Amino acid sequence: MMKAIQITAFGGPDSMHLVDLADPIAGPGQELIEVTAIGINYADTHQTENSYLSPQKLPLIPGLEVVGLANGRRVLAPVDGGGYAQKAVAHSAAMIEIPVGVSDEQALCMLVQGTTAWHILKTVGHLKKGENVVIHAAAGGVGTIAIQLAKMWGAKVIAVASNESKRALATSLGADVVIDADQDKLASAILNANGGKPVDLVLEMVGGKTFDASLEALAPFGRLVTFGMASRTAPTPIHPGVLMGGTKTVTGFWLVHCFGNKELLNDVIAELFSLVIDGKLKPVIGATFGLSQATAAHQAMLARETTGKITLNPAQ
Repeated sequence: MMKAIQITAFGGPDSMHLVDLADPIAGPGQELIEVTAIGINYADTHQTENSYLSPQKLPLIPGLEVVGLANGRRVLAPVDGGGYAQKAVAHSAAMIEIPVGVSDEQALCMLVQGTTAWHILKTVGHLKKGENVVIHAAAGGVGTIAIQLAKMWGAKVIAVASNESKRALATSLGADVVIDADQDKLASAILNANGGKPVDLVLEMVGGKTFDASLEALAPFGRLVTFGMASRTAPTPIHPGVLMGGTKTVTGFWLVHCFGNKELLNDVIAELFSLVIDGKLKPVIGATFGLSQATAAHQAMLARETTGKITLNPAQ
């Protein structure tokens, strides 16, 4: 038997309950992992509500990523659900060995947040040296890594965050300018932060008015990458003529399309691990909760109280 978080009816954080369940059984091409650390992602909060991009089925053990021991190897692994547990199964081909010099928590920063930051800047954002980039939710898991990568790749970083301590964190990571996320004239604030000029690239995962303001502040040939909707509020629909008239690009990114692709996932994580070992990339671990505190962890994330990566300890 193992401890796990289970959902039997969809809802918010309160729908999660700690239960005893039989150990999962590895199928063909899979291995059983003795879980030592669990990553929490914003997607998990959508899993509990069944508001995720892919539909969920009950009963459900949430969680999409774990670190643990599989046949004596320390591995980082994506799981098809079932992450919030003391044991999980994952496909052997998807497991990534963690090198010496990278902690469990640092590894968990890379599977979702690290690769997302990499791809939204480089693969779909096409960031070039000398450009300026606006990073919303700059103190979050993706934001804290995106700031560092963007600076490493020669960009000017305008970080957007919701309180003073988060903005201080963004500054400490290398952001050139920080602005308050909670203001009515966000588009003007973005322009002012860039010397009155529109911006080249925006990384946007809030939705609603934040998306609208970001599109307004985008320069000709500028790109807006949408990779989430944390506010649970949809942006104003975009007429194609607005994009044409401003020579603006709006593109979406969902990490799921990188899974199973060595070049897009494994190779990127290997590069990120090297940066961590070399001290060039410093993952921010915001908090670690016990597995029994999963509800509190989700509540803190939804209340925008967290920074960096949030993890669960399966032993607690």
